[in-house]
Amino acid sequence: MPEPADSKAAARRAGKSGGKTTAKASKKTQNQTAARPARPAATGAQRSAPKPAQPAPARPATAAPRQTRAADPVTEPAAAAQPAASAGAAGPASPNGARLAVRKTYKLFVGGAFPRSESGRSYPVAAPGGELLAYAARASRKDVRDAVKAARGAFGRWSGATAYNRGQVLYRVAEMLEGRAEQFAAEIGAAEGVRPRAARDQVAAAIDRWVWYAGWTDKVAQVTGAANPVAGPFVNFSVPEPAGVAAIIAPPQSSLLGLVSVLAPVIATGNTAVVVASPGRPLPAITLAEVLATSDVPGGVVNLLTGYVAELAPVLAGHMDVNAIDVSGADPETAAELERLAAGNLKRVLRAVPGEDWAASPGTRRLTAFLETKTFWHPAGI
Repeated sequence: MPEPADSKAAARRAGKSGGKTTAKASKKTQNQTAARPARPAATGAQRSAPKPAQPAPARPATAAPRQTRAADPVTEPAAAAQPAASAGAAGPASPNGARLAVRKTYKLFVGGAFPRSESGRSYPVAAPGGELLAYAARASRKDVRDAVKAARGAFGRWSGATAYNRGQVLYRVAEMLEGRAEQFAAEIGAAEGVRPRAARDQVAAAIDRWVWYAGWTDKVAQVTGAANPVAGPFVNFSVPEPAGVAAIIAPPQSSLLGLVSVLAPVIATGNTAVVVASPGRPLPAITLAEVLATSDVPGGVVNLLTGYVAELAPVLAGHMDVNAIDVSGADPETAAELERLAAGNLKRVLRAVPGEDWAASPGTRRLTAFLETKTFWHPAGI
């Protein structure tokens, strides 16, 4: 059946409008493409430029601690030393974790200083049971001469001080002894092998002995001096004066009380001293020298040597600048030889008392042993 004419006309109109719509869309797309600006070509520098770094993600709070590389002690000594410096607040430690103690060195005491022996020698100091306590400096002949020179240099100032001033200085030494009583007791107990109670008693007796001699400084002239009656128009006075430099051989058995008993009267009366400490028990003597160095005693007033009596004492006895010698710590044979050498310049010699008890009352024997008497004559009424 033939298609109606009006239907064919409608179909033709639809086809024409559809073609126009397609053509318009295609043309619109071409126009948009032509209107879009062209992207410029990238240059070589732009192609080689790195992309901007992206920020790193935040580290979680529970992240493991960062591992650091250990410093090489050869190529990086400063960095290698940092751990020791930061951990050294408590001092160096041994491999087992315990602190290493600072060992004490026992030197000579000359001119207010603590030098080592000129010879560089030392000798072992042992307890009565044989165990090693320390090594003490072994003085030589040169050390003896240095000590005598220091004592002579200090004599003018010390003997020229007032008696009251010397007493105050010696009392200050007693105060320092009291403050180190426990140390002295420990050293006496180790050196002499006595019980702690006996060691403390000896320290107390030594301090009391020192105070006793300190009180004599301004009284000895009243006891030993005098106004002498004479026939004629004159006034006559006898006044004690110190002899000068005194050498002292310390008692070998009583390491502190015996030493104080022979040293204190010598310096209380204005003399200066060179002391040879007990060879077998020198540690309390060196600690006493430390007390003297930290008190008000001028350097050179007391000089302390450690070593062997047989080597040092003859040099002191024969020295022409030594005015007196106390041989209390020498054995009888050595003491006789020292007396013979002391006769060279007419030294005053104080002999040992056999079996002397250092804890007994000392009296004034040692106070007057190294004093000389100077007599003044003055016309009366002028």
